[in-house]
Amino acid sequence: MLNRIKELREKQAIIVAEARERLDQIGAETDEARAKELEAQHDKAMAEHDRLEKQIEREEQLVAAEKRQEELRARLRPIPPEGEARGQDEGDQPEYREIFHKFLAHGGDPSELSAEERAVLRAGAVANAEFRAQSTSGGGGSAGGYTVPVELANEIVKSMKAWGPMYDEDICTVFSTTSGVPMKIPTVDDTAVTATAHTEGAALTDTGDKDVTFGQKSLDAYVFDTHFVRFSFELAQDSMFNVETLLGSLLGERLGRIANSQLSVGTGTSSPNGVVAASSLGRTSVAAAAITGDEIIDLVHSVDPAYRQSPKVRFMFNDLTLAAIRKLKDGQGNYLWQMGDVSKSQPGTLLGYRYSINQAMDSLAAAKKVMLFGDFGKYYVRKVGAPAIGVLRERFWPDLGIAGLIRFDGELGDSAAVKHLITAAS
Repeated sequence: MLNRIKELREKQAIIVAEARERLDQIGAETDEARAKELEAQHDKAMAEHDRLEKQIEREEQLVAAEKRQEELRARLRPIPPEGEARGQDEGDQPEYREIFHKFLAHGGDPSELSAEERAVLRAGAVANAEFRAQSTSGGGGSAGGYTVPVELANEIVKSMKAWGPMYDEDICTVFSTTSGVPMKIPTVDDTAVTATAHTEGAALTDTGDKDVTFGQKSLDAYVFDTHFVRFSFELAQDSMFNVETLLGSLLGERLGRIANSQLSVGTGTSSPNGVVAASSLGRTSVAAAAITGDEIIDLVHSVDPAYRQSPKVRFMFNDLTLAAIRKLKDGQGNYLWQMGDVSKSQPGTLLGYRYSINQAMDSLAAAKKVMLFGDFGKYYVRKVGAPAIGVLRERFWPDLGIAGLIRFDGELGDSAAVKHLITAAS
């Protein structure tokens, strides 16, 4: 499997080289028809590059899933000591996760479980308190709601991070709190203030003109839910060891979409103040639906050099904008976009900086903020607790339903740290 991934990466490198060769053939003397033909060949090649990228992602996910399944089988496999039958000691108690799968496989009917298994299932509400189920009636777990295994909740969080960059602590600065009480954060931009020359023996100046100007912003706790994902008891029965990954992916994608969207383009009115809305103007393009290499360079230099040294500095734009960027060259004929080398943990770069694809951002069109650049470490994401996940059986009987809720907020602490490139109005 790993050799297969390596082969696909090598194919990608060949495709990029061929695509660049097509663009290199376009010169000032190239007629329009030939130029369009070469551009079409380039676009086709890069589309194949992206197709291989998705295939690689699937291969990598499959490798990870196979590893998880092997670990699961190892945990569930009985290992009698010294060839003897397993005793009734504490280690022989059935695992919550195993019972939860059995619960799903029997259409969410707890009567199919033994008294011991039902007790373990109910006790899971304590052991997994951060993922407490939401029930529509007052009878607790037996009335239709049970907690989900920690593994499923972890799968959901992982899917959320994969879906969009703004929920990723490697990109933004993340605070995790147990309650949703408003959280105040101080803000300051001191980049324009310097020290002054001192005269020997003279008293220090105290005019107040060098005082630090602090501001304050608030991180609240907005709530979003997935709505219910319904699935049949036949699916639960037939896919006993796969349904957890399926549900984790579904809920993770739904939560990831809303979290990334709100943290990107939220207006700050009854919602997070998204990084696009909170960013300041760096450059306005000349064209309404296109950007140039020089304009991207101007955007970079609109951000103070102090921010450009941050380990979290990067570009951000959507995939269609990246497609246009791939064709741009600098004054020496070098492409601004450089393909990375995943085998060496080297991501693709633009003008030497990393970038993140954010599908919540606008595509190239008139008066759109199509590109961000700056220190995303200055964007603060506040996560309140963990996602609350619950399973219901009575409402959807004989099928089941699972849903999730999350609470979060986001705010840009320093608007000078992240700037945007906006296209011309017309």
